[in-house]
Amino acid sequence: MKKVFEIYIKTTPDRLWQAITDAEMRSKYNFGVRISSDFTPGSSYEQIHPATDALLGEGENLEVDPPRRLVQSMTALWSEDVKSEGTSRVTWEIEPVGDSCRLIVTHDNLREGANEELYGGWPMILSGLKTLLETGELLTTPGSLMYSSQAER
Repeated sequence: MKKVFEIYIKTTPDRLWQAITDAEMRSKYNFGVRISSDFTPGSSYEQIHPATDALLGEGENLEVDPPRRLVQSMTALWSEDVKSEGTSRVTWEIEPVGDSCRLIVTHDNLREGANEELYGGWPMILSGLKTLLETGELLTTPGSLMYSSQAER
């Protein structure tokens, strides 16, 4: 199964790449989750949140072509339900369009009928990314903020 998400963001490819790969920026639109990696081809990454000691996800950077394309394997670990889903793949593709960028995120290698927890958050994550890059503000939907109070404790 494959899920494809497309969004246009008024920013440069370099700024968009930084927002995807910088732990601090990523946490601002990704439910507080930070990604830790050196983003070299074949390197690993981990997803962590300050509110928990548990690893929330991990994978490998399969293709790294800044600021155009990032392909990662992903093993979700944030709940027992998603742990059993195995490894999927996330591809980030950045294409400049005038003074903006077209971002396509493809989440594939999902089993048919995969748990929606694996891919259901992408619209909110990408909306938060767009909001952050275009306004400097954080998206304040309840889902976007669901872990923020835990992070501040």
